[in-house]
Formats: sequence, C-alpha cells, structure tokens
Amino acid sequence: MKRFLTSFCVMTALTVAFTGCVKKKQDEQIVKVGLLHSLTGTMSISEIPVRDAEMMAINEINAAGGVLGKRIVPVQEDGESNPGVFAQKAEKLLDFDQVATVFGCWTSDSRKAVKDIFEEKYGLLWYPVQYEGIEASPNIMYMGAAPNQQVVPAVYYCAERFGKRFFLVGSDYVFPRTANKIIHAQLKDIGGEIVGEEYTALGHKDYGNIIEEIVQSKPDVVINTLNGDSNIAFFRQLHESHLTPEDIPVMSFSITEAEVDEIGPENIAGNLVTWNYYQTTDTPENKRFVRAYKDTYGETLKTGDPIEAAYIAVYMWALACEKAGTFDVESVRVAAKGLTFNAPEGTVILDGGNQHLYKTVRVGKINDDGTIDEIWAEKAAVKPDPYLSTYAWARGL
Repeated sequence: MKRFLTSFCVMTALTVAFTGCVKKKQDEQIVKVGLLHSLTGTMSISEIPVRDAEMMAINEINAAGGVLGKRIVPVQEDGESNPGVFAQKAEKLLDFDQVATVFGCWTSDSRKAVKDIFEEKYGLLWYPVQYEGIEASPNIMYMGAAPNQQVVPAVYYCAERFGKRFFLVGSDYVFPRTANKIIHAQLKDIGGEIVGEEYTALGHKDYGNIIEEIVQSKPDVVINTLNGDSNIAFFRQLHESHLTPEDIPVMSFSITEAEVDEIGPENIAGNLVTWNYYQTTDTPENKRFVRAYKDTYGETLKTGDPIEAAYIAVYMWALACEKAGTFDVESVRVAAKGLTFNAPEGTVILDGGNQHLYKTVRVGKINDDGTIDEIWAEKAAVKPDPYLSTYAWARGL
C-alpha cells in the first residue's frame, strides 16, 4: 500500500509538472490583447462593426505568422455604452488579463473614463474614432481624425457652399460640446452665426421639438454631432417632416455607412458627412479590405471610417512590436513614432509628437443605396493638430 501511495504521488507530481510545462509553453506562444467596445446599449450599433474589424485584422496577422512569432489572442469586454463600465473593464484587462495592449472605446466619455487608468498603469490604448481634440496622452494612440482633420474643414466647406447660419444638434457629452465650442470660435472668425444649439442624452428618441426649432430658425446648414442610435430617430423624424437636404443640408461627424444602414438610406440620402475614409475610397488596398470584410461578415455589410481606423490600429501595433522586438509598452510606443502603413484610405503616418495619424480629409454625400461618395477632399494628408495650435481663432479653447 505504501509503495502504491508513493508511486501515485510521484505520478501525480509528474502530471502536475508536465501540465504546468505545457501551459507555460502555450503561454509563451501567445500574446493577449484587449478589445473593449460597447457590445450592448445605445453605442453598440457603431462599436460592434469596429470590434469586427479588429478581429479581422487579428485573424489576418495570425494567419501570416502572428507577431514576433506569437499568436494574438483577443480578450473581449463589453463596455455596455457606459463610461463607468469601460473603466472597470479597462482595469480588468490590464490587471487580471495582463494584455499587451487594448483596442477600444468610441465616445470621448468612454475614452476619458479609461485615460487615467492607462496612464496610471502604463498601458497602451489604440483609439479608433475621430474626436474633439484638446488632448494628447502618451498612453493613447489616436487612429481617428483630430478636429483639424474633420470638424474645422467641414465647417469651412459648409460656410463656403451653403452659408454661415448654422444650427448645432448633438448628444450631451464631451465630443459634441467641445466640437461645437470649436465651431463657435471658427464661425466668429469668419462672420458666421449660430441660430440654434440643442443637446440630448445618448439614446434620446424624440426629436420633434428640435426639428420644429430647425424649421423655424431657417439655418443654412445643420451640424449634427449626435452619436449612437439617436441618429436613427433624428433622421427618420427629419424625413417624416419632409425637410429635405435641398431645403437644409445636414453635415454629420459620427455617421458612417454602418449607421446609414440602420437609419435607412431613404431617410438620410443627400445629406453630408466628413471623414477620412469611405467604403468607396479608390485605392487597391481598400478594394482588398472591403472584399475581405464582406467575405468575413456578410455581403450586405459596409465598411466605414472607424472600422477602417480600428483595422489600421491592429496593424500599426503589430508593426511597432516587430520594430521594437518586444511587447513592452514603452518600447512599442517609441517604436510606433513615425511608422507608416499602406492603409485602405491611403498611406498613413503616425506623428511622433502627438501620436495621431496624418490623414486626408474627405467630405462625402450619402447615396440612395447607403454608400457614401467622396465629393471633396484635401489634396494631401493633413498633419494632426489636436490642440488647433495653428489657428489664431482657436487660442484659449
């Protein structure tokens, strides 16, 4: 009996040791990354496609051999369209899961909710959406447009073509309020006028009174910074009011092809958006990207700017890791400075000073089939200027 117990103990110890060695070897062959997006709630219509683009990039990179010889393993968390939940999940990803980096957020409220956490714990967040600027964190890589790559050129475009009487409607949080503060200063500089300004909570659904106010104030253009599914209600009710883009055009900053499909093209066609990328952007890289996205997620689905920016983010991180020869956050952050990538939108460069991308500004018009056609673009990629330091009228913002 004693001999049996001794043999049993030895076998058990060997099994535990072998299992531990196997697990250690498996762990050495992978690198974990976090995907932190709203998979439920008002922002899910926008963020799920962004998560999908990140997964597609991860799968492509893994199929090509991974990063530094390791397979990328995504750890997905749902921010639930709630900044507080985003903060909790960011801490989990960094502390418990010990991910090498995180790709995530959409709203500026969610980004700001996690910003201090990434700075305190020295993690690295790749943020895929245009935003209001007035920020540059060493622990965030900004893949979307800074305000001089979206808001400012869009306002100049509208003022030159439609007139200088603007009505502003937005969701009640950081991005719309800050973007509109920028617009106030810009219009003052060019002799424009704000004839109305309204904000509603995320998820708000009744826009009857605001639409009536738009009709009564007779603006030359409406600037729309609503986010999430509020856009569905706003544009459907705008269409029902028989207020057409020919009467008063609406320029939006947070509506991509994915949101157009949810709104219904018939409710929004003819209106305008400003981004850096559309599904129709004519580059060889984009043709391959769109084909791969549709093959992966369905022929009827469309790509869009934050989808493409999220895809760029994963590849830029992988390139930075390969250049650094490590997954260490500081080494990767430094290695990323000045990196270029032949993205679907064209070649992008990561500015070494503020960790934003050089991007081409593109004004688009929404079509009846839900696609968006570029109708005006800058001649070259624009250097990111998140603090609008090159504009005299922006001093003091």
